[in-house]
Amino acid sequence: MNVVVLNGSPKGELGVTLQYVRFVEKKFPQHSFRYFSIAQNIKRLEKDEAAFREVIDSVQGADAVLWSFPLYFMLVCAQYKRFIELIFERHQQTAFAGKYAASLSTSVHFFDHTAHNYIHAICDDLRMKYTGAYSAGMYDLMLKTERERWLTFVQLFFDSVSRQIPVAPVYPPLPTATFVFQTGASKAALDAGGKKILVIKDGQDEVGNINAMIKSLTGNFRTDLEVISLTDIDIKGGCLGCCKCGLDNVCDYEGKDGFIDFYNEKVKKADVVVFAGAIHDRYLSAKWKTFFDRSFFNTHMPTLIGKQIAFLIAGPLGQIPNLRQIMECYAEFQETNLAGIVTDEVESAEQIDLLLTELAGKLVFPIVAGFRPPMTFLGVGGRKIFRDEVYGMLRFVFQADHRYYKKHGLYDFPQKNYKARRMNLLMTLLTKLPFFRKQFLKKLKEEMVKPLRHVADHK
Repeated sequence: MNVVVLNGSPKGELGVTLQYVRFVEKKFPQHSFRYFSIAQNIKRLEKDEAAFREVIDSVQGADAVLWSFPLYFMLVCAQYKRFIELIFERHQQTAFAGKYAASLSTSVHFFDHTAHNYIHAICDDLRMKYTGAYSAGMYDLMLKTERERWLTFVQLFFDSVSRQIPVAPVYPPLPTATFVFQTGASKAALDAGGKKILVIKDGQDEVGNINAMIKSLTGNFRTDLEVISLTDIDIKGGCLGCCKCGLDNVCDYEGKDGFIDFYNEKVKKADVVVFAGAIHDRYLSAKWKTFFDRSFFNTHMPTLIGKQIAFLIAGPLGQIPNLRQIMECYAEFQETNLAGIVTDEVESAEQIDLLLTELAGKLVFPIVAGFRPPMTFLGVGGRKIFRDEVYGMLRFVFQADHRYYKKHGLYDFPQKNYKARRMNLLMTLLTKLPFFRKQFLKKLKEEMVKPLRHVADHK
């Protein structure tokens, strides 16, 4: 069996994920593996038609394709995503159609599901036969049980290919947008109240209705807002995955391009940040992905705490719940208030204008200044993952995170709550007594709500 491995690590041969595939290659010598360092060589693939053609021809001649990648900001890295864009831009979908596919990632399991959902959807768009995802912890390969689990997954994948099993698509095709939004007269009724409002747009190809939506939003204010295009920022490349920033938040690009200064001077100092972009395949553009990846020089620390943020999206976001969840997670992780997400899906100029007017008001309404809602599972679960990883195996790499987490009380391990520990021990022993157990269950519901009633009724 001929397997093409599309390596999505910017580190190429030094990528962690690739070692899992090398291990499989040794265990299944009867199969042939061909590797392409997609993310590491993306600039060459963009410019060199022959190099790109070599990848496409290899896929076309393969029996199976393995999408192999590390997690970068809840998705694949920007360089890998750019390759996916090239497939569609250069109309090479037929080379992938009908090929069996699986995906492999390595991470600390922070939103690994959204990355695999994305790749699965891309495979469905390419009419591939996607058989499953394998999300490995970074060092799972060191454990015998995990090696066995990984080999079982691979064996099932190979069996699916050899038996040519039927595979049903999960993600329906996205509709082609035809609606052209033309905003009405601006009201210019709102005073920004001295707040710094920053609107960031993609700008690389002005896809869809984004410019008109920005015009409608900004037209609600009496003064001009700062609108910056990512194409006007000097960004030399995507995140390299070198983890140099882990020690003291100094990026390897420091002094080499303008992104870090832009993020520190514009994004961090704004009171309100609006992200505006069009959907490209199942995400925003690779340019936007570069923005989010490169912001990782702040490592696992929130940098937009207390800010109001919003998203303006051109495209069928309502049919990509995976992308919406990524946006919601971003807001929670950054400890911001997501004031709203407005799209052009309603296909009514009047309705879009009304939605954007309402959003403009939410962004500067005095009562929401500094407000952020409580975290849901998205934020709480993500924070606990980072807390445990930084406290444990990754502390020597992400020393800056460790200092931040320690300073801000994020090492809130429950075992430090000695009062709760004593209560749990006592109540566990008492509930083993039949009489106490009966009374305990009888009064449990009342006792659970009792302290809350005291607050609600008397304060």
